[in-house]
Order: sequence, then structure tokens, then C-alpha cells
Amino acid sequence: MSGRLDRRVAAVAEELLRRKKVVVPLDVLAGLGWLTARTLREWESGSAPHLDQLAAVPPERLAEAVARLHEWARGERLPESEVDYVAATRDRRALRFTASGDPVAERAYRTQWTDPGLSAARKAKLAERQAKAPDLAVILPDKQWFCAQCGDTGDFHFLEDGAPLCLDCADLGHLVYLPSGNAALTRRAHKASGLAAIVVRWNKSRKRFDRRGLLVDREALEAAEDQCLADEDVRERRRVRDRERRAAQDVEFQAAFAARIGELFPGLAADRAKAIADHAGTRSSGRVGRSAAGRALDEHAVTLAVVAAIRHEETDYDAMLMAGVPRAEARERIRDEIDRVLTRWRRP
Repeated sequence: MSGRLDRRVAAVAEELLRRKKVVVPLDVLAGLGWLTARTLREWESGSAPHLDQLAAVPPERLAEAVARLHEWARGERLPESEVDYVAATRDRRALRFTASGDPVAERAYRTQWTDPGLSAARKAKLAERQAKAPDLAVILPDKQWFCAQCGDTGDFHFLEDGAPLCLDCADLGHLVYLPSGNAALTRRAHKASGLAAIVVRWNKSRKRFDRRGLLVDREALEAAEDQCLADEDVRERRRVRDRERRAAQDVEFQAAFAARIGELFPGLAADRAKAIADHAGTRSSGRVGRSAAGRALDEHAVTLAVVAAIRHEETDYDAMLMAGVPRAEARERIRDEIDRVLTRWRRP
């Protein structure tokens, strides 16, 4: 059995080295059919405390294959290095491979090997790509779901510790959706956005997650579109997006929501109140303005919409999240600042 496993591991590793110029234990295990794209996505999202509990074979079988891979790499005398694996979660926690967490076993999974013939520039580029933390991922679901915190639903959800969160509860509700289709626009918007997340959907036939788009700051998207205005396709994309946005607006409700904000926060400028109402009250957005309490213009719901605007526009909250500060800690840090702004806006 071990001889057969040796041959299978060597065949997968040699193909990876030829095609990718780098051999990573997780890629080898996937090539053996023991890990899937969905398994790896669940692990990266923090749904499981360690990877070996999600594999199609027992943990000891995984460990044996990784040991055979190390033997193969030593025989080939390939340069080796280690890569840190972090979760696609807000806190960017370190990912664990084994239930025991034994340092030697964990290091075995983190080790990777590169083609000795690579140039220094290619090696540096490869190292940069391997060291990059995974993007935050938002799922476009194919069935009904409900937020684990507020019980609401929407077009997207963010997985945190295995539980689905709506975009508002995940603090991603202020981002706008940019569907796939224009590589230049996507690249520029992603680069300009202080906070971003890829949108994926499970493909049953291919048994993998397909990328469907990106969630980015509205300002970043508009800046990216400005950079691409020479491209007629992008101009048409903006016209389509503007039509969709106008169609999604419930003008009468948003005007009532803005008026209610003005009643509760007389010190807030009318144009700012309208902007908050337009954002919170966009139809089918899943934001607080479209909840039952929001549609009833409940004071608590309206205040939550104003607090969300303060959080993302008046504080360093987004920057803290991108730096890996846990959401609860980041909210605690800005609590006093939010209270000061609320107090100021409540005064005429």
C-alpha cells in the first residue's frame, strides 16, 4: 500500500512542479482526491477548527501522504520554505491543520517546494502570492437562509465560524456589488477599495466555488469607472448600473425614512440624512431600513442605520477590520466616538 501511495504522491507532485513551479501539500492532497475546493473553503472560513477532520480519509492517512511528499522532495533536492496560512475571516486567525496542533506536524503542512530553475524575480513573485492572505468571501446562496444574528436574509451571506451572517451583521452592508465580466474594472475597484470581498457561488456540476463578482466601496467603484471611461463597454456598464440602482430605489419610503432621521437627529444635515436613508432603504438590500422595524420607521431601527453610517464614514473602523482587528474589539474602540457624534447630531 505504501509503495502505491509513494507513486501517487510523486505523480501529483511532479505534475504540480511542472505546471505551477511550486509544490504545496494541500495541492497534492487535493490532487489525490482527499480534499475538495468546498472543503478548503469551509476550512478557510473558520467553519472547522482543523483541516484533517474535513478530509475524505482519516487524519493518519493524510499525515502519511504528507510524510511521503517530504521524502519525495528531499530526493529531488528541491528548495523549501514555509508559508503561514491565515483564515478568510475578519480576525485573520492562524489556520490549523491537525487536531493535536503538534508544531512538527503543522510545519509539515506549511512547507512548500519550488522549482530550482526559477529566476529570482519569479521566486519573489511566487513568495508574495503564497504569503498573501485569502480574500474575504461572500456567498451567493442557492437556497433559503437566515442570518445567525438578526434572523434576516438577503442576496448574500458571509460565513463566520460556520454560521451565515447578513451583510449588515458582517459589517459589509455598505459595500456595493460589482458582477464579474470586466477584468480591468474589477482589478481597479478592488485595488481602490479599503474593504472588499469576493462573491462566490457553489457550482454543483464542477464541484467548486465559482467567482461571481466583488463587493467594494461605492467610491472605489466610481473611481475605477472614471479610470476606465475611455472604454465604451465600461460606460455602458455604468448606464446599466445606474438604471438598476434607480429601479431599486423606493423613493417614497426613502423620503419618509430621511424625514424620520431628521426628527431624531435635527443636527444632521438634510442631504446627509437623505444619503443614509437612500442607502439603508434600498429595496432587496437586506439592510436595516428594509427590515420590518425599518419599514415601520421604528426609532431603534433608524438609529441603527445612522450608527452604521457613522461607523463606516466617521471613524477608522474599516481600516481596523482590514488590519485584522476582531469586529467586537473594533466596535468597542470606536464606541465613544460614535456616542459623541450621535450626541452632536441629536442637538438642533
